[in-house]
This record gives sequence, C-alpha cells and structure tokens, in this order.
Amino acid sequence: MICSNSITKQRKSLNDLKYSLHRCTQSSNPKEIVQIAEIQTQIKDKQNVFFDMEAYLPKKNGLYLNLVLGNVNVTLLSNQAKFAYKDEYEKFKLYMTIILLLGAITCRFLLNYRVTDEIFNFLLVWYYCTLTIRESILICNGSRIKGWWVSHHYVSTFLSGVMLTWPDGLMYQMFRNQFLAFSVYQSFVQFLQYYYQSGCLYRLRALGERNHLDLTVEGFQSWMWRGLTFLLPFLFFGHFWQLYNAVTLFGLSSHEKCKEWQVSMLALTFLVLFLGNFLTTLKVVHQKFQKNKDKTKKKE
Repeated sequence: MICSNSITKQRKSLNDLKYSLHRCTQSSNPKEIVQIAEIQTQIKDKQNVFFDMEAYLPKKNGLYLNLVLGNVNVTLLSNQAKFAYKDEYEKFKLYMTIILLLGAITCRFLLNYRVTDEIFNFLLVWYYCTLTIRESILICNGSRIKGWWVSHHYVSTFLSGVMLTWPDGLMYQMFRNQFLAFSVYQSFVQFLQYYYQSGCLYRLRALGERNHLDLTVEGFQSWMWRGLTFLLPFLFFGHFWQLYNAVTLFGLSSHEKCKEWQVSMLALTFLVLFLGNFLTTLKVVHQKFQKNKDKTKKKE
C-alpha cells in the first residue's frame, strides 16, 4: 500500500509538471519549445515506468470480482503469464465472435424456432458475462481498458438477459428478425475491429507507443486514428442501428397487444447503448480534430 501511494504521488507530480510545461509552450521561443518537447518525452517515459511498476504490485479485487470469484488473488506475477492471459482473452473474443456470427445467420435465415433463439440468447449472456470477468482480471493486472468500453459489456449482458426472458408472442416475432439482422452486422463489425486493431496494436507496441496489455475494443479509441479511421462509418452505422432498435421497441411498447415488460426495458437499454457508444466515439473524434487543430496553429 505504501509503494502504491508513493507511485501515485510521483505520477501526480509528473502530471502537474506536464501541465505546467504545456502552458509554458504558449509563450516560448522555438528553441525552448524543442527543449520542452524533449522534457515531455522523458516525462512520458517515466510515466510508463511507473505504470509498469504499479502493474506488479498486489491489488484488491473490485466488488464485481469479489462477488463472482470471492477473495481470490488474481494478480499474475510474471510478464509471460500476463501476456498469455491477454492472448487467451483476445482469442476467446475472436472465436466467440465467429460463433455468434454463424449463430445469428443460422437463426435469421435457416432455423425459425424459439429453442434455437433461446440457445443464441443464452450464448450472448454467457459471452458477455465471461468478458466482464476476464476484463476485470486484466484490469487488476495492469490493462488500461476503462470507461465506457468496460461498462458497455455490463449493459450488453443485461440486454441479452432480458432478450433471453422475453416470451414468444406477437411482439417478439415482430422484433425478432430485426434483432438477428443487427446481431449479424454487429458480429461482422466486431470481427473487422479485432482483425485490424490487433495488427495496429502489434505495430504500436513494436514502436513502444502502446502497452503490451492494451486490448482490442468494440469501439474507437485515440490510438486507432492512424490507419483505422475507415472503421468509423461501420461503427456509426451500428450505433444508429441501436437507436433504430430503441425507436422500434418504443413503438412496440405502445402497441395495444403489448403486455411484456421486456419491450420497454429493451428499448431503454438499446437507447443507453446508443448514447454511450455514439457519444464516446464522437468525443474521441472531436478530441483528435482539436489536437490536430492546435498543432496546426503552433506551426503557424
């Protein structure tokens, strides 16, 4: 605990120094700006060293891991073990994405049975539950995945659980094909993201610009700006499809024959997913444009 507090204080001091240097660049001459840039690079290297040190310190499990696994130490003590666990996580996501893609296609075009839909929805619940557990373990071992890209897996778990409990009937059949078509598209986009993000991460790790425990995500982050911007139209189309699902379900909830609570609950959940995904992606894009704009002004 003492070591962790000490590292936290050092990182805070470096952040304060970094902020002060950033303010100094606004009133500095070209020679001083070059010197400040060198100091900022050294600060970044020090921050990475502190991050690596912190990753090896024992950490308490979060509330979620304590509820699921109990008070078990999930800290992996060697780099080899951490990388192996991260690789297993990435392979699990890839294999399950392919299985879910094939499952959604089968349910949509080949097997129109309630039992196959239940199996597919149960598979979704199990997949997202497993992801949240594995991600929590990776975070305890130094992975930097955070924010909405963690939270949206919990929301997806809830949505899949509600879909699983939705009884067969008129409302379910009216939304079934739309949901399965969305699942096909979502799995396809996730496969694209994994394929291109893994290659981009490998290149950035080789250049020393990313941590070895950084993960692929079902969204867009700042490090993807170089080489992966072509994914943005696919992502935004998927986000608006979530909004379309929410609008459709809100319409079904006002239907005179709608008696299931799942309809309005799913509508709210899809709306939350749309807002979280869309606003987070938009924030990353806006920050990047703002950063590029500031760089252009400095050059002028």
